[in-house]
Amino acid sequence: MTTTQRRPRPGLRDFYENPSVPVASGDARSLRQARMLADALGPAVAAPATVLDIGCGDGSAALTAAPLLSGHRVIGVDWSQDALRRARTHMSDVVRGELTDGGLPLADGCADAVLFSEVIEHLVDPDAALDELRRVLRPGGHLMLSTPNLAAWYNRALLLAGVQPVFSEVSLRGIHGRPGSEVVGHLRLYTARALREFLTASGFEVVRMAGAPFHGVPRPLRALDRAACLLPSASSILLVHARKPGGGG
Repeated sequence: MTTTQRRPRPGLRDFYENPSVPVASGDARSLRQARMLADALGPAVAAPATVLDIGCGDGSAALTAAPLLSGHRVIGVDWSQDALRRARTHMSDVVRGELTDGGLPLADGCADAVLFSEVIEHLVDPDAALDELRRVLRPGGHLMLSTPNLAAWYNRALLLAGVQPVFSEVSLRGIHGRPGSEVVGHLRLYTARALREFLTASGFEVVRMAGAPFHGVPRPLRALDRAACLLPSASSILLVHARKPGGGG
């Protein structure tokens, strides 16, 4: 009797190492987030800051933000070798690292700010991730986090109609029961209230919450999507400025 050895099924790590999986997000979100960070850091001539772009993907967000963060040192961090290979075309400093399984290869309090853009929704253990972000931030350091909004204005209507919300995924192999066609590996989604409470419970002080549009909204609805940013709890993307307690500012 012969046995056939089964090939192991691809896991979540393999999914994110797949070059066909999208790793970039919209420029509008990147610009709004960069403006928030630039305002928080102040001019680089006064005190150049070290900024960690954790989950930097292909570096396109850092490229969009570069004019607003001129003079500050931005270091890209990602666990995907393929993403880092692409990021090197946009960023001078990149580091391979993970938020779990031993943590980032970075010293305590080494960063003045962390960009955490469209990452938290992909994590199995977001609690450990926020612990690690707090560790690498100096006292008073800034966290700029963005994530899709479960309670976006169109998701509220979709749920009322019994349709799976945009951004939510039930499979890594295909889209089922909701609009859209790209599988990007979202594991968790947050409302504005849940995200604020989660950050506070994780030891951060929430300074400001804002909204950003989603580049995937159909063109006829984009004006409405931009208007929804005036009410962050209904916007497509949640932008949060939080701080690690301590420090002088």
